[in-house]
Order: sequence, then C-alpha cells, then structure tokens
Amino acid sequence: MTQKARELKAQGRKIISLSIGEPDFNTPEVITEAAIDALRKHETDHYTPALGIDKLRQAICDFHKRKDGIDLQKEQVATFAGAKFALYSVFMTLVDPGDEVLIPIPYWVSYTEQIQLADGVPVYIETRERNSFKLTVDLLNEYVTDKTKLLVLNAPSNPSGLLYTKEELLAIGNWALEHNVFIISDEIYYELVYDAPSISMASLSQEIFNNTLVINGLSKSVAMTGWRLGYVFGPKRIIRALNDLTSHTTSNPAAVVQYAAIRAFDEDVEAAKKEMRDEFQRRIDVFHGLLNDIQGIKCEKPKGAFYLFANVKVAMHIVGVASSEEFALKLLEEAGVATVSGENFGCNGFLRLSCANSEEELREAANRIKEFIESYK
Repeated sequence: MTQKARELKAQGRKIISLSIGEPDFNTPEVITEAAIDALRKHETDHYTPALGIDKLRQAICDFHKRKDGIDLQKEQVATFAGAKFALYSVFMTLVDPGDEVLIPIPYWVSYTEQIQLADGVPVYIETRERNSFKLTVDLLNEYVTDKTKLLVLNAPSNPSGLLYTKEELLAIGNWALEHNVFIISDEIYYELVYDAPSISMASLSQEIFNNTLVINGLSKSVAMTGWRLGYVFGPKRIIRALNDLTSHTTSNPAAVVQYAAIRAFDEDVEAAKKEMRDEFQRRIDVFHGLLNDIQGIKCEKPKGAFYLFANVKVAMHIVGVASSEEFALKLLEEAGVATVSGENFGCNGFLRLSCANSEEELREAANRIKEFIESYK
C-alpha cells in the first residue's frame, strides 16, 4: 500500500493518507530547547547507563506518581530507543521457545512478529465487535493452556481505540494472577483518551503491579516519534534482566533524546499535551460522523488513540471484493485515499483510518470514500 501510494504520488495524483500512525504536530518547543541546551553543554557526548540516566528515570517515576498514584523507584524503570524496541526487548527477555502469548484481536501488527522472533507462539483471542473488541475473563478461559506465559493488553488500542473501565481491568488483572500469566500492558496511547479516565493496569493493586510490565513512550503524547524514546516499568527482577540485554544491544538510548525527554515529563508540558488531545478529539468527532453517514460503513467512536476502525463489510459487498485488503487497494487506486487494511490487525472486513490529518483533509477523504462506494451501486 505504501509503495502504491508513492507510485501514484509520483504520477501527480493527490493522495490523502489516512494510514499515518503518528501525530501530525510538532514536538513542543520547550522539549526541543532542552535537547539543544544539553548539546551545547556537552551533556550528550558520552555513554549513559544502559537503562537511562537517573534524572530521566526519576522524572518518569514522578510523572506516574502524579498521574496514577503509582509509587515507583527508578530501579523499576528502563528506557529504550522507542516503545517498539522496548517491547522487543521484553519479549526477548521473557519468552522461551514454545511459550504461548495471548493476543486479543485486533492487535498491533508488530506483536506477532516480535513474539515469533523470540521463538514464542502467538495465540490469538477472537474478541467480538458488538463488545467493542474487549477482552473478557470468559474469553481468556477459552484460550489459556498450561503453556500460556504472557498476556499482551493494549489499551487504548491501536487500531480500535477501545478503553477498559477500572472494573474490567481489575477482572483481567486478577484472572492473570489466578492463572500465573504475566501481563504486558502496552499503554503507548495512555494520554490520548477522550471523555473517560486513563487507567494504568499497574495502578490497580500491588499484586497486579508485581505481575505487570507497562510499556509506554513519548511518540504519541508529545509528538516525539522521530526522537525514539520508550520506557518500561515493573518488577525489579525483570528490569535487571532488561539491563543485561540492553548492554549487549543498543548500550543506551541516545543521550540527547534522554535529556529532551526529562523536559517532556514536566508538569508545564501538560498544556501542550491537552491542546493536541483536544484537537484529536475534535477531528474524531467530525470524521466519525462523516464516515457513519456513508452507506456500507459503520464505525464505533473510539475512546482513545487517534484512529477509527471502520467495519466496511457491506461496502466490500457493494464494491464486489472479498477482503479489506482488496477494498483498500481499490480505494487508493480509484479514490486516492490510503488506509490500512484490517487484515494487518487480524480483522478482515475493517479499515483503520488515522485522524492525524487536518479537518479539511478528513472531510475531503470522507467525500472521496462516499463517491467511491456510490460509483459501484
């Protein structure tokens, strides 16, 4: 899809890309200035500790104390060159050959690949659209075996934007304790939630904290995708093991990024975060309404992240294709709108559409999608 979009752009076509998985905002200026200041002071010239400088790890502790009430020590925190590499490092550390890892569908595309790279076995849990794709204890009981080691939980979710209540998270957390299944809680969209509280799995109880590793980062909350700064927090024994692995892989995240990240966790950056969050919510409200007015498309409004996960099964029937991949390709070729097929997330019949675009582009995209489907009626 990406290659096809490039080819069409090279031919002079105006392509609207709704496949973007990053904010379309600039990093707040105070964070950039912190990086420049650290460079000028030559604080960035040498190796840092493998898991990050103490000031950064303490800043993460302070942030989660304010945000979640979690009492963290810096020895329980590890930083990485992006949340994706943090996840990879976690799987390489925790997964032994043959270990089963539970993954609810729809899922972020890299979970499967990373688990397989660690010689683990991804086990996909079929969630239900009518329940907003939420994982439940009943579903978990259907898939758990004596080989199950980990559960990957992603909320707010990419691609669906689902968000769990505190009661729902507690039920899952207690189930994991009962079945001796360790939780990997991917909370990268944790600060992009709308009309609901943001709840970290690790904040629910000390017992659940001890059985959970949280993955987070700065790519989505403060538009630092290119900077590459992710982090993990959880039990000290796992953080120590991650230190051993990191010392033989990246050595440490880039020093200049770490100094910029310290600033990103300051309280006075909250206003910039809120401004971005409010803009995403406004775009979601607009685009959600436009999409649901198109015949053959239905979509639940997400409570987090910045994607719409649209059911296009009726639209596929109108267009005469059997897969959302075919539908997405035709939509790109004929209407100039690039999306991501639901098959990439384990869900045929769906499209992921990003709201990391201007309102004008989202309105134009909706018009093009509507005209595309109507042309086949």
